[in-house]
Amino acid sequence: MKKILLWLTLFMLVMGLLAGCSNSNGEGAEPRKTKDGKIIVDFWTFWGSETRRPIIEKIVDDYNASQDKVFIKHTFLPWGDIWTKNLAAIAAGNPPDVIINDINSVSHRAKNNQAENLSKYINNADFKNKFYPELWKTVEYEGDPYAVPFNTDTRLLFYNKKAFKEAGLDPNKPPETWEELEAYAKKLDKKDGGKYERIGFYPLWGSFGPESWMMNADNGEGYIDKDGDVAIATKEKVKALNWIKSWNDRIGNENINAYKADFGSEQSNPFIAGKVAMMIDVGTFYTQIRDYGKDMDFGVAPIPAVSKNEKNWSQGGGFVAEIPKGSKNPDEAWKFIEYLTDTEAQTYWATENFDNVANIKAAEKAQSLLEGKDKEVYGATVKNMEVTKLHPVPVNAPDYQSKINPTIDAVLLGERKAEEALKEAEKSVKQSIDQ
Repeated sequence: MKKILLWLTLFMLVMGLLAGCSNSNGEGAEPRKTKDGKIIVDFWTFWGSETRRPIIEKIVDDYNASQDKVFIKHTFLPWGDIWTKNLAAIAAGNPPDVIINDINSVSHRAKNNQAENLSKYINNADFKNKFYPELWKTVEYEGDPYAVPFNTDTRLLFYNKKAFKEAGLDPNKPPETWEELEAYAKKLDKKDGGKYERIGFYPLWGSFGPESWMMNADNGEGYIDKDGDVAIATKEKVKALNWIKSWNDRIGNENINAYKADFGSEQSNPFIAGKVAMMIDVGTFYTQIRDYGKDMDFGVAPIPAVSKNEKNWSQGGGFVAEIPKGSKNPDEAWKFIEYLTDTEAQTYWATENFDNVANIKAAEKAQSLLEGKDKEVYGATVKNMEVTKLHPVPVNAPDYQSKINPTIDAVLLGERKAEEALKEAEKSVKQSIDQ
């Protein structure tokens, strides 16, 4: 995922230059219309699965039936293709009118003149207050909004209650700190000689990587802090990276790699199969457990904090609704985005998909409509939004991950010391920004 986003960001920089040089911006062209005179609004998404496509198309059909001015034409494009084709269409002066795009790179498209400035449509705080503040921050560039948050995610600790009972742990008291997490994990380990039958926990399984753990330890601050300063080699991040390395040393790379291969499959997922007792993943991982876990007895909890005196932090991402630069029908596109991100459509998306949505009222309404385990897990994700941080790719350092990740890998492999490696990465990113 991070490699895709890095490639996408660099591609956007090139396409931004092409767009700036293009004279075919489509201005003055007549909008396409249906036979009965409705303006056709092109809406691109990557939701083509048998689960999600009917849901987004139901929302589109409801909107089309609610008014007689426009017809929303939904176009599915595969993941990975949609954004590159969008940028090429912008450069050619023939983009879609609305697109679902990555939330963490909005500022890049704004800077490169690839998305419409929405400030003329959003002229009071009432609109933006509908959405989680952390999400709204990502759609603004130099004080103006260039997209509207659609959906998001957050990460939770999933734990096997049956395994807890077997290990003599209280299944209703998950670990709250890193120290407790380690202690629980050791009790949950099951070995036959030198071979693990069950691993209690390993911090890099699931979807919470080194960057997330370092953020968790450093008061929610990512590699670029809230003031825009590079903060890669802080003592908290160094401590976190050494802590991850200690898990590698204890469990052993051979055992870690033996388990890793099974994480791509739903049915053989080591957590669902009972081979891993605790794992951090997005809230929607619950649907995989529900569909393949055969009534698995599990719980969810916030990600443990580095210590009792620190706040716990999670990490999120998501997608936005955006009007690409050069849309033939920006006013009509905006009206559809308003509908798409309002309470009714967002609630429907949340309940039918079991997905976290950006609209606060819709998220809370979806929680009230769900039942049983669905309600329990979804409620935990909604509450977890209070401690969920997003870290957009900085516009002045689009390739910063490529300067950091190799040094982290070297530390985890035992080839370098954490403090030295992170200081070198910090220096490299600072130089990149200065240049």
